[in-house]
Amino acid sequence: MLKSHDGLVNDDILKVNVVGGAGFIGSRLCKRFARGGVDFFITDKNISVEFGSKTKVADVTNLEMLKDAIRDNSIIINLAAEHRDDVFPLSLYDDVNVLGARNLCTSATEGGATKIIFTSSVAVYGFAPLGTDESGEIAPFNDYGRTKWEAEQVYKNWQAEDPQKRTLVIIRPTVVFGERNRGNVYNLLRQITSGKFLMVGDGLNRKSMAYVENVAAFLQYSLDFKPGIHIYNYIDKPDFTMNALVAHVNKLLGRSAEIKFRLPYSIGLLIGSGFDLVAKITGKKFPISAIRVKKFCANSVYESAIEATGFVPPVPLMEAIEKTVRFEFIEDHKGEQVFYSE
Repeated sequence: MLKSHDGLVNDDILKVNVVGGAGFIGSRLCKRFARGGVDFFITDKNISVEFGSKTKVADVTNLEMLKDAIRDNSIIINLAAEHRDDVFPLSLYDDVNVLGARNLCTSATEGGATKIIFTSSVAVYGFAPLGTDESGEIAPFNDYGRTKWEAEQVYKNWQAEDPQKRTLVIIRPTVVFGERNRGNVYNLLRQITSGKFLMVGDGLNRKSMAYVENVAAFLQYSLDFKPGIHIYNYIDKPDFTMNALVAHVNKLLGRSAEIKFRLPYSIGLLIGSGFDLVAKITGKKFPISAIRVKKFCANSVYESAIEATGFVPPVPLMEAIEKTVRFEFIEDHKGEQVFYSE
């Protein structure tokens, strides 16, 4: 059973297949489904830690495995992706993100599915102008953004084959953070809490962020969308400057909000390039790279049309940051499952 927008439960509703449901966003989404009585199952190359009995093991790059996992007439939410900055070989982006989309559409067609919800990314816009919304220019700067955009076209072609019956929802989140995630936001928070954080640049650049619980809530909300193509950026407001974010975290830890040390952007970029060279020679991976310095210092402020749908995020952004800091750096959660991403 699925919940409608007004919170009531609808009968005679199809099952939801969460592809990539064992991952960071997927695990959070499945918890919401379990609490809300949504009939779901998981398709993933890994068995879900919390919902193992509901997991069908399949890789999106393997069409036959995926066909077997896509059950008749289910709603499909695709969260599977290759997304790290240090992926090797680069062909994995195309294999997982684009070929995976083709395989999923083929499986959906044969399985009778008429609704696909796809998590793309604001990376399709590249280094976008401030305030870029869903109509923004598509200009990805890396293979991740490029292959997410190409995957969107695959899904659009699928929807166009039967536009009166098929529903496609494309959600483009900005950087997603939250408890148990070991991505870029966690690494930033860890540096701040360690007391060894060094600001690169003037810190005036603003960052759009998305809390995992809110992203999961909107994915659930979009289950009721009607036939057609629905495209939304996902951002939690307000957009903090790096200075404001660092100051707020320091206050949570009972420290001075003052940022004492700053490194000029040009020097930071030079250091990142040096690590890239060493990584290329040795084959080792480092937490510092030129692209990560660029991403850290860039403005990434987006707008979204989501408000027009009536959706209200369940957790305010400031509260989400506080919950994450408390969980990761104040409370004791050693031994619990974590997720690695960008």
